[in-house]
Formats: sequence, structure tokens, C-alpha cells
Amino acid sequence: MAERIALHEGAMEVMEAAQFADTSAVSHHVRFDDALCTGCGLCAAFCPMEVIAMEDGRPVAAAEEACWGCETCSGQCPTHAIRIEATAQAAASDDEPVAPPLDEQTRERYQEWAAVLREVLGLRWHPVAISLIKAGEPLPDVPLPEERLRYCQALMAARRGRALMMPVNRHACPDGTSILGLAPIPAKLASGELYILFHKLDSVEAARRMVAERPSLPSRSVRATVTCPLDDPRCEAEVVAVIGTPEQMMWLSMATSYYTGHRHDFHASGYNAQCVETTLIPMTSGEINISFGCYGCRASSDVDDTLMMMGIPVSLMDDVVKGLRELGRRAIPQSRDKVYLPPF
Repeated sequence: MAERIALHEGAMEVMEAAQFADTSAVSHHVRFDDALCTGCGLCAAFCPMEVIAMEDGRPVAAAEEACWGCETCSGQCPTHAIRIEATAQAAASDDEPVAPPLDEQTRERYQEWAAVLREVLGLRWHPVAISLIKAGEPLPDVPLPEERLRYCQALMAARRGRALMMPVNRHACPDGTSILGLAPIPAKLASGELYILFHKLDSVEAARRMVAERPSLPSRSVRATVTCPLDDPRCEAEVVAVIGTPEQMMWLSMATSYYTGHRHDFHASGYNAQCVETTLIPMTSGEINISFGCYGCRASSDVDDTLMMMGIPVSLMDDVVKGLRELGRRAIPQSRDKVYLPPF
């Protein structure tokens, strides 16, 4: 997997918005309510795919075939004058050869991991098995969502028990989709322009540095993402994501170093939480990583303010589970019983 990583150093592949789309079909319609629209132009400014243009002071869907359904435009509209509607094309699935099912031994191993994680940590939701299907590989038998979703939305759906596979035509976030190697990065994101519009960074230079320092996979090297509950796996996983409280993340960190005493160097920034911090860094580094979430995943999913995330490479899971079992015998219950709290 490591050879697939490419660090952005200013020489990123950039493609105009229309090149992302199949121009023979429209997957989403952009509807404007003329009674509510003030003609402010924010929708055109914020659209990462440059679908919307201003004509005579009013927004129009000038390149509707390029729309990903990310709803950035509607989210920034101060009068809620925009509605994004999926078409039948967005729900259509291709006739693809199906990969062999996951072997029963691996399936049982994943289920055992999930049971230990949930029981010892007291997780409310499922740990998530993450797989990136490489270009040229057959696709597993996993349902596709009817509409485009953000990668973080699919991950959060998996923690609630729903398995989802998303080829590029089901991904709604151009940023995460380019990071995970499904498509080129849009020009507005590569330049840093969109981050400035969102007031996320002080300058274009800062935005470009943030983009340059994050890892990404080569464009078109991945054909689909798969997110499944760990106890209902559909294919071999590369990373296990756990969504929980800071206290649960603490025990997972301790479980990872239970046999070595190793301290961790986490990489977290508040940008690109699920695609970079929870998925790509563990996948390419072979080390666990934490994430506090990001603007996008917290704004578009049900993850609440008490939760954070950890990505664990599958290669480490056996040791993590063994260490967690040991911590669960005494250290975890004693800590939760507040054994050092003086009596009142």
C-alpha cells in the first residue's frame, strides 16, 4: 500500500470540473427558488466543481453534468434557496463482476475483534472495517447507496450497522474523493481558494501548505471504498476505524503499546478527518492514528461533540485485541470504578 501514497508538493494533478463527470448523464439537478434567491453569488463561489455560474445577477446550473451532489452550495446559501435532487442515473449500478466472498476464517476473526472491542471498551456502535478496492480489482458484493454520500457519511453509516460500497459516482465530497485516489483534485481545492472562502485558514499560502502536507493516493488508483461493520465484513479490511469517547481512545492507545511501551506520534489537524487521519495515515504508515473530526464530517454526519476517532491498521489488530483483553481484566474496570478517589 505504501507505494500508492503520493505527497502533494505543489505538483498535483488538477482537472477542470467537467472532466470529472460523465457528460452523457446528469446525476443531480440543481434547483433554485427564485422567490428566495437574493443573487448573492455565494453558491457559485463555493461550488468546488464549478457547476453554478452567475448570469444577469442570478445563479444558473451551467454545468449540471459535473454536479456531485455535495450540497456545499445549498449549505452556504443564506436564504436556503437551493435544492439538490438526485436523478435516476445517480441510483443506477453498473453490471460489474463480483469478487469472491470473504473466507469464513477471516470473517470469524473480524467478528471476534469486534466483540472484544465492543465488550471491553463498552462501545455503543460498531467498529468499522475499511477497504479501498484498487483499480482493476473486482468489486465485492456490497450495496451501493442510492445517492452520493461523503466518505465520512458512509463510515458513520457503517458504525450503525450498514455496509456500503462507493465507486467514484457515489462519492459526494470532491476533496475526500481525490485524497482517497478515486479522482483528480478540483482546481479550487488544489489552489486553496475554497478553504479561504470557508474562512478555515488565514491565507492561500496556508491553505496550499495544508493541502501539500497531507497524503493522498494517486488519482484513479482506487475504484471504490467499502465501509462495513467489523462484525459483518464483506471483504478484506485494511483499516479498522473506531468511533468513541476520548477515554475509549485512551485505552485503545494503551492496548496498542501494551506489549512494547511505545508512545505514539499522532497526526491530526482538524482537516480531512476520516479520509486522511482515520483512513489514509494508518493505511500507509502502519501505525494507529487519532482524529478529532473535521468541519466536513461534523457538519454532514451524526457524530456528536463528545466523540473522536481512531484508525488502526489491520496488521496491528491481533496485538491490539490481545492487549485490550489484558487491560480489561483489571486496569479498565478499576479506573472506571475510580479506585483512587478518596472516600467522602
